[in-house]
Amino acid sequence: MDPRTASIVESARAIAPEMVALRREIHRNPEVGWREHRTTRKVAEALIEMGLDPHIRPAGTGLTVDIGSGDTAVGFRADLDALPITEISTADYASLVPGTMHACGHDVHVAVAVGIAGVLASQPDLPGRVRVIFQPAEEQIPGGAVAMSAEGAIDGLASIAAFHVDPSLPMGHVGLRHGGITGAADKVIIRLKGPGGHTSRPHQTADLIYAAGRVVTELPQLLRYGADPRETMAVVFGRIAGGGAENVIPTEVEMGGTIRLFNLDLWRELPKLVEQHVHDLVTPLGATLEIDYLRGSPPVVNDPGVVRAFDQATRQVCGDACVAVAHQSLGSEDFAWFLEALPGALIRLGAALPDRTVDLHSATFDVDERCIETGIGVGSAAMINMLTAAALTS
Repeated sequence: MDPRTASIVESARAIAPEMVALRREIHRNPEVGWREHRTTRKVAEALIEMGLDPHIRPAGTGLTVDIGSGDTAVGFRADLDALPITEISTADYASLVPGTMHACGHDVHVAVAVGIAGVLASQPDLPGRVRVIFQPAEEQIPGGAVAMSAEGAIDGLASIAAFHVDPSLPMGHVGLRHGGITGAADKVIIRLKGPGGHTSRPHQTADLIYAAGRVVTELPQLLRYGADPRETMAVVFGRIAGGGAENVIPTEVEMGGTIRLFNLDLWRELPKLVEQHVHDLVTPLGATLEIDYLRGSPPVVNDPGVVRAFDQATRQVCGDACVAVAHQSLGSEDFAWFLEALPGALIRLGAALPDRTVDLHSATFDVDERCIETGIGVGSAAMINMLTAAALTS
């Protein structure tokens, strides 16, 4: 192990207990998106105690801090918000806020990011600057990544990375993947309208129930047939409503669902494709339509260079056996908005509990807190690797 890596490993080990305590403090006091005022203050206080100079957004939620100096800069992002879920836990750090909990590991991301800032601040001769971004409202649409990008949080960065805890990956492992790792998740609401009528005379009106059935069953196939068959796409309706009597053809039927995929180019074309296919399905039946297409986040498409930096860092800090292949998920992640402007990667941080299986967004969600030390060490080394790579190409 080279001296720089040895210093990072030792610093990560030393700071980890304090960061576990910070994670538990945040976990006890969760705040949902755009309301993370207390969390923001706690993070700022921790950074100031490290001798750093954080900058809180004017809205009071979210902040950034730069470590090091120079024109070459890279970024690391952590998200601050919790979810409106009632926690089921007997842990002494369980949520004290009724109906709200950190069920997605954002409290861990914050603790790791503060730890990375502390470790990097202790390293002499950083080959540039690292900007740590603490983002509000990852779970919202539009999310905090959109706001912080517009405010200039990523201006001047050569690349950016983020961890997401993975409760299915063993603690101590780091999951890496080139290309698409999380999917876009758009919402679509389709309203069909017609004059209504009697079920004994469907030929004299627009049979909206039949038309809706065509949309629900045929739209997913039409969208899939228009894409490369090797691409993953999930088009699923979760809601359909219309009619109030068995012998009455209704005047309106509404359907709602989601469309999830990894292909960025296809994602950009989807609103137009959905409108065209639905039009072709229902207008021959006499129905009119309205479509509300609600953009979620784009898919996260990992940059090979940033993934390489984390691969190298994981091997440096933890050893070759700790590198794992990350799974793809059709869940969305608003970190993708940062990648519209610069290369980056979302990295899976192994956090599986030793005694039970949990899932993200579960009321029983928790992590093996030893993952915080792993994240701090690997993340710190990866930031230096990314800076070195950026300096070579600038």
